[in-house]
Amino acid sequence: MALTDTEIRKSRLDDNAYRLPDGKGLFLFVTPAGGRLWRYKYRHDGKQKLMALGQYPDVPLALARERHAAARRLLATGVDPMEQRKTEKIALRFTALNSFRAIAELWFDHWKAEKSAQHVDATWRRMEANIFPLLGARPISDIEAPELVAMVKAIEARGAGDLAKRAMQNAGQIFRYAIAHGYAKRNPASEIRPADVLRPTHKTNLARIDAKELPALLRAIEVYQGTHVTRLAMKLMALTFVRTSELIGAKWSEFDMESARWDIPAERMKMRDPHIVPLASQAIEVLEMLRTLTGGREWLFPGDRNANQPMSNNTILQALKRMGYKGQMTGHGFRGLASTILHEQGYAHEHIELQLAHAPRNAVSAAYNHALYLEPRAKMMQDWADYLEQAQRGGKVLRFRGSAA
Repeated sequence: MALTDTEIRKSRLDDNAYRLPDGKGLFLFVTPAGGRLWRYKYRHDGKQKLMALGQYPDVPLALARERHAAARRLLATGVDPMEQRKTEKIALRFTALNSFRAIAELWFDHWKAEKSAQHVDATWRRMEANIFPLLGARPISDIEAPELVAMVKAIEARGAGDLAKRAMQNAGQIFRYAIAHGYAKRNPASEIRPADVLRPTHKTNLARIDAKELPALLRAIEVYQGTHVTRLAMKLMALTFVRTSELIGAKWSEFDMESARWDIPAERMKMRDPHIVPLASQAIEVLEMLRTLTGGREWLFPGDRNANQPMSNNTILQALKRMGYKGQMTGHGFRGLASTILHEQGYAHEHIELQLAHAPRNAVSAAYNHALYLEPRAKMMQDWADYLEQAQRGGKVLRFRGSAA
């Protein structure tokens, strides 16, 4: 007689284990400890086998019968169902170990050495959000070019063309790593170019105001109605014209107030070289005000929600938006303004480029180039700070009080 769900539910425990047969070798094995285990008893190549099919009620009667029927079909073709299951498990483990995501993780651990924490985090989040959902579970050796095309087209459809190109670049790096370590034999990303499948994008410069509009912006910053930390962040950015990532990641340990300098370590710089920012007296004043607000913490500009992390890289952009400069000015715009105005005032190009951390460097000179021209750069930064102070107070762009260096 075949089993019923009612009979199974009413089965009682006994001091000894016993079986409730369902027919054709399938039975429920009831143990004294209360376990109800599905088993299939069969013979293969003259040997008696006992196959586990799951535990009741996780595996209900209907599902146990489905698994039993599938095993019997294999047995009818001469295949041992237990050996087949072992083979499938091995194949699944192999697939998991050789999946695109698994190889991507190996590549990532290799690639991230000496990269900035911010860059590493952004790259991983980009892959998790854009690449892994479509390719992560696929065996890397099975992926073909059309799958990469589908991935980048899906990203582009969201209006993120530049992100799609970076995703293609990351995929190519992962495939090259896979080939080098024997996980794949070809790189489908090398068979296509972004221009073959993505619409062309036009590079646009980051928005920034004209020099004649600078006084109004400086006054707006001075009376900014947001947090004092954000206001001081904008003031320090104007005075030092570092990159936004370099500013928001600043730590108090990087500043030497007595020597009036800010030493940004190589791992936080885009060019991967250390950078010195001479601090004008106005910058020191901003830092002293800031010390009363955040001096007891690691970061100059801790986040509003989590003081153990720096402020968001979007904070300054949002502040400029609140001040009415949406689409007209960005944090990066202070760099362009400083470069333009300082060049117009006749300051040495190499001093300006070094201060912008643009100057070309090689492995030999990287150790000391960041310290070149410190004295004239310090004078230039003080002149720049005096210029900003005059512009903010006078309402118009004035000439530098100091002579060009």
